[in-house]
Amino acid sequence: MSRPVGTADELERRRKRAVQAVTDGQPRATVAQVLGVHYRTVARWVRAARKPGGLDARPQPAPASGLTDADLRKREGLLTKGAKAHGWHNELWTAARVVERHFDIRDHPEHVRKILKRRLGWTSQKPRRKARERDDTAVARWVGDEFPRIVRGAWRRSAYLMFLDEPGFFLTPTVRRTLAPRGKTPVLEARDRRDRRDRWSAISGVTVSPVAGRPGRYFDLLDHNVHGEDVVAFLAELHRRLGRVTVVWDRNQIHSKSKVVRAWLAGHPDVVAEDFPGYVPDLNPDEGVWGWTRYGRLANLAAADKDELWDRVVDELIEVKFRPNLLRGFIQQTRLPGLALVA
Repeated sequence: MSRPVGTADELERRRKRAVQAVTDGQPRATVAQVLGVHYRTVARWVRAARKPGGLDARPQPAPASGLTDADLRKREGLLTKGAKAHGWHNELWTAARVVERHFDIRDHPEHVRKILKRRLGWTSQKPRRKARERDDTAVARWVGDEFPRIVRGAWRRSAYLMFLDEPGFFLTPTVRRTLAPRGKTPVLEARDRRDRRDRWSAISGVTVSPVAGRPGRYFDLLDHNVHGEDVVAFLAELHRRLGRVTVVWDRNQIHSKSKVVRAWLAGHPDVVAEDFPGYVPDLNPDEGVWGWTRYGRLANLAAADKDELWDRVVDELIEVKFRPNLLRGFIQQTRLPGLALVA
């Protein structure tokens, strides 16, 4: 017979409630039917309750592993070569894959998972995505040569350094894990479609001041997809507020490739535009702000309409603006040279 479902403590409370119900005058057959057990099981619990500690929890000891530390280290050495080296199509290890390649096939995957966590210190992690189109050699060259040149040029001009991005927020919520009683999955009522009319587009940037190196934050929300004209309006407002600016952005069509943006930049030499290499969201601190906002602060937000969504997004973005330590964290997380000592 398999072990009943529940922790040792839960099963102890179950036995004690059954005995208390019998003591209060409930028929054993009724108690057994309610709990889904045989009436003889209830009778056995009643007899056990007559002895001190007769109903106490007795946790089942974990099965002893027959693997020595040396065996585990050998297996860990094989695992650290990556799953592809052992015939899988990607580098991700699952407990089932580990069992199939490096443990006895009779071992349960959950048992192997516990071994990896408790004895080797492995943890469950969410993989970071990386675009196949990304050229790591070109990225390394940009980080080592081009970006230091960009920083030196900005400081020489006493210009603000800005990292710009354009995300979007939909009425469809970003669903994340939450807490709930076991077996009672919460239900989040929300719109189940993504429509351009049910979103706010944003244009924003994280800045670093030229003298003190202080971080800052500027943003604007739009009820349509961002176009080159919107980029120009945002840059014009930044120019009015900050003066000289060096803006670093991705290679989107609405940036350096846009005719209207190029024309505006040509007439405003105090604003210099530089391109990131392709597919490097991890180098843009503004991406960190949006990730923190979308997947953290606004996770599971099921706004009723665009007005409510606008209010919540603006509230969170204003909070970030006035939390310089948080902005410093997003900047330093990029590990771009010359930004590690942002004040």
